[in-house]
Amino acid sequence: MDLSLHRADYVQVGVTSPETLKLLPAARRGAPQKVVIGDHDGVVMCFGMKKGEAVAVFKTLPGQKIARLELGGVLNTPQEKIFIAAGSEIRGFTKRGKQFLSFETNLTESIKAMHISGSDLFLSASYIYNHYCDCKDQHYYLSGDKINDVTCLPVERVPRVTPVLACQDRVLRVLQGSDVMYETEVPGPPTVLTPHNGNGGDSGEDLWFGTSDGKLGLIQITSSKPIHKSEIRNEKKRGGILCIDSFDIVGDGVKDLLVGRDDGTVQVYSFDNASEPVLRFDQMLSESVTSIQGGCVGKDGYDEIVVSTYSGWVAGLTTEPVHKESGPGEELKVSQEMQNKISSLRNELEHLQYKVLQEREKYQQSSQSSKAKSAVPSFSINDKFTLNKDDASYSLVLEVQTAIDNVLIQSDVPIDLLDEDKNSAVVSFSSCDSEASDNFLLATYRCQANTTRLELKIRSIEGQYGTLQAYVTPRIQPKTCQVRQYLIKPLSLHQRTHVTSPGRPMNTLTLTGQFSFAEVHSWVVFCLPEVPEKPPAGESATFYFQNTFLDTQLESTYRKGEGIFKSDNISTISILKDVLSKEATKRKINLNISYEINEVSVKHTLKLIHPKLEDQLLLAKKVQLIDALKELQVHEGNTNFLIPEYRCILEEADQLQEEYKKQPAHLDRLHGMITDLFIDKFKFKGTNVKTKVPLLLEILDSYDQNALIAFFDAA
Repeated sequence: MDLSLHRADYVQVGVTSPETLKLLPAARRGAPQKVVIGDHDGVVMCFGMKKGEAVAVFKTLPGQKIARLELGGVLNTPQEKIFIAAGSEIRGFTKRGKQFLSFETNLTESIKAMHISGSDLFLSASYIYNHYCDCKDQHYYLSGDKINDVTCLPVERVPRVTPVLACQDRVLRVLQGSDVMYETEVPGPPTVLTPHNGNGGDSGEDLWFGTSDGKLGLIQITSSKPIHKSEIRNEKKRGGILCIDSFDIVGDGVKDLLVGRDDGTVQVYSFDNASEPVLRFDQMLSESVTSIQGGCVGKDGYDEIVVSTYSGWVAGLTTEPVHKESGPGEELKVSQEMQNKISSLRNELEHLQYKVLQEREKYQQSSQSSKAKSAVPSFSINDKFTLNKDDASYSLVLEVQTAIDNVLIQSDVPIDLLDEDKNSAVVSFSSCDSEASDNFLLATYRCQANTTRLELKIRSIEGQYGTLQAYVTPRIQPKTCQVRQYLIKPLSLHQRTHVTSPGRPMNTLTLTGQFSFAEVHSWVVFCLPEVPEKPPAGESATFYFQNTFLDTQLESTYRKGEGIFKSDNISTISILKDVLSKEATKRKINLNISYEINEVSVKHTLKLIHPKLEDQLLLAKKVQLIDALKELQVHEGNTNFLIPEYRCILEEADQLQEEYKKQPAHLDRLHGMITDLFIDKFKFKGTNVKTKVPLLLEILDSYDQNALIAFFDAA
């Protein structure tokens, strides 16, 4: 059964953070519910719908940006008390808007996530977790990486208080008091946690998590070890998950999973007889979905999915059918209620247009006077710069609260801008003189009308590091621009991991010298992505990384006065040696550098590159056959006489040709990595082999794996 939902916009508030909208409990099943939402202006608004209009129940005065909004109350009673987190303060309101709580937590960081269960309050800032009971401090934990969300297993169903932290390093940390009971790795950086069915499922221990790279997972948090029960991969490359809720929108008596993503996608997964959830509904909104709730708001008896977006729109995707009372050749009959609403909107629009005209004239007059002052309008930008493991490219997402006019991309490091299907902006490139101005890329994206979100794909080269800058200009007057900066790190294609493959041939780089633990940690942060800015607790640290393009590994262990780096790729060790010695020289620190090179690792890395090179060469051969096969098809009138392999090439012709357009860049990238590997192998032996590179490229043009390995051995 397909689910049919229709969008209805209710109100617009200020810019919103994730998980800042909730529906107050209904008096009965199907009765209209009140909506409460907090925004970046610090305003908490509660409203209900009456005759198709949003009517405010209460609205607070502006204040600090609201980062989280949760409902609470006495356990096993309707949860209708409203709690908000703003800065380091928690405030509580009744459903009528009366403030009954103002609790200053004295946290040194702003609160990012909050969970409430009866008199227990679970809070997390960037790295700090706190548990309060009746506003009294109970437990505290300092995380090694950023905390994105916090929840707790339902205390009324599970005999122990079990908080769970979703951390940026792809780990869920299960706590007991102030200690970690255990950790479990998940397939991406978790951004949101919510109990299955809202109550933890049959056991009370089941949690759904969503990741920033768009994966969903169900995990059971037992008292001894986690049980991974289900995972929904992000096959269609949708956005990261910002919010999850459980609600029976299909109406089959089983709660469905509602999911909101940062690319504007709203999804509904149902739990039929199948072991895995089934996608029932998928709709794209124009901006990221920050909160999602199931309930009834617009009309009595019609369930809906209520969402809030980044720019502050509150909308419902309702099951109420759209009535069209018209037959063939007849005009559409509109109800009296709808006619009144259209008339009211027209009057409001005319009034706003007149007001804008007045204000514009007033501004023009004041700007001509000698005492004129022009204020730069402020606007919010929601940005994300993340590495995609699947294709070893970076995704840059820029979202503005108002329409974007253009975005200028500038880079002082060589990078490639890749085609992005989701991007409808017109791009133009400017020529750059990299030697004179340190500009390797200047590109302008001109956006279509009402575009508030722009997504770009960028591919970097390891060893080339610098800064990427985005100049964002919205469609507002007077013209203004904001700049966002993103670091392209020396080992930019490496991603944090917690599992390594033993038995690989490793090369080792060892640094010793008069440097502190904090200094060597800052060097690792400079070189590698996904490393927490703050040094971890303790006297030493160990991090593991995987190259997303080649699947080579890197292990880094360091402490005061010593750093040991191991990798099965010589080029990784070479980049680290060059960058770390340069950073130490800047700080006038004398480094002792030693290394152990494993010759077997070169052949090992070439074998990892081999399948990728073969795929590209096979693609080229297939594309060369397409024209000849099409001629045969036209001549014979069918393809039945062709062998299955050739029929398959014809069926996939368009896809193969599209992929082939990108092939030169893929081949150049692979050839560049092999060339770097060749130069780095002999650099550690003290030999300069750059004169032999043209011969190497000739071998690569007529690629044969054995000939390539023989050239590496003989050079």
